[in-house]
Amino acid sequence: MEPVVAGRKPIPVEVEAGKTYWWCSCGKSAKQPFCDGSHKGSGLSPQSWTAAESGTQWFCACKKTAGQPMCDGSHKTA
Repeated sequence: MEPVVAGRKPIPVEVEAGKTYWWCSCGKSAKQPFCDGSHKGSGLSPQSWTAAESGTQWFCACKKTAGQPMCDGSHKTA
């Protein structure tokens, strides 16, 4: 299954060092960019990501990034 495009620009999130985040890979979550369980039955699963340091990170919303879960600019052509 192809993921749903949840947005056309990355989502900035203030993250905490050492904390694990679950990025939505299906695009159906109402809590973008994070998983809310909406993927069930889609064949897609959320991806875990642990912050190395605290600060702003730019999570992909178009779900086309090669650098999952971070934006790599793919939304410009998605």
